[in-house]
Amino acid sequence: IEQVRKMGADGVGLFRTEFLFMNRDTLPSEDEQFEAYKQVAKALAGKPVTIRTLDIGADKTAGALGTSGTHRQAPNPALGLRAIRYCLAEPQLFLAQLRAILRASHHGKVQILVPMLAHAGEIEQTLAMIEQARQQLRERRCKFDEHVAVGGMIEIPAAALALGPFVKHLRFLSIGTNDLIQYTLAIDRTDEAVAHLYDPLHPAVLRLLSQVIQTAHKAEIPVAVCGELAGDPQLTRLLLGLGLRQFSMHPAQLLEVKQQVVMADTEQLVAKVARILRCDDPARIREMVERL
Repeated sequence: IEQVRKMGADGVGLFRTEFLFMNRDTLPSEDEQFEAYKQVAKALAGKPVTIRTLDIGADKTAGALGTSGTHRQAPNPALGLRAIRYCLAEPQLFLAQLRAILRASHHGKVQILVPMLAHAGEIEQTLAMIEQARQQLRERRCKFDEHVAVGGMIEIPAAALALGPFVKHLRFLSIGTNDLIQYTLAIDRTDEAVAHLYDPLHPAVLRLLSQVIQTAHKAEIPVAVCGELAGDPQLTRLLLGLGLRQFSMHPAQLLEVKQQVVMADTEQLVAKVARILRCDDPARIREMVERL
């Protein structure tokens, strides 16, 4: 948090909650989670903190979750029971986390970010559970912000291509580029045999990014990008040209990216990136991006 303050960030764009579940044999209690979230919310002194609900599975595992009924060794973890799918399958675990996040909202500007949403049904289930957590806190007379914003991560192509329910029911979007690229290109970025094919400048990836950003703008809801793309200063001008205005990255990357933003002529970039979006040749796209 101190690093965030020093770098002049506008807040915390993605607070990962998995660390509370790692390297332990028992699940963290609601109170333990609340104390962790409250500490961050208070430390930011009014700046927003976007808390992502539990994103377990695939490349992220947690020992304590081995005690839950749905835990198993998935044959293909990246396509299995992970993130919001896992949370909806473990409602008591999910409700405890939601109550902890909501309680922390009394101590700062907290937002809830839900990972790996794919369709309207998951959005409706998630919002219903958040309302259930709210009602439980009301019955306990716990203080919380009744108007906490709930947003969704766009990291599955299905979500990027069918954004209607997202912009209708959610208050903000965050594009998770690492997974979105991986799922779009059917590439496991951790597999050395195919990692060289993982290309953030693939025309399909750029068009998906553009579609999400423009749809969010039309719906007048905020949209951010997180993942390696957001923190790469060589791609900052490209993202600005796509219409992006909110970046979420590691604090160590802030200064370089900020410098690119300050020096950029966004009107010119929008026109140049429009030409890039019409190009189908990856090598040509790379040349055009380097000249931005």
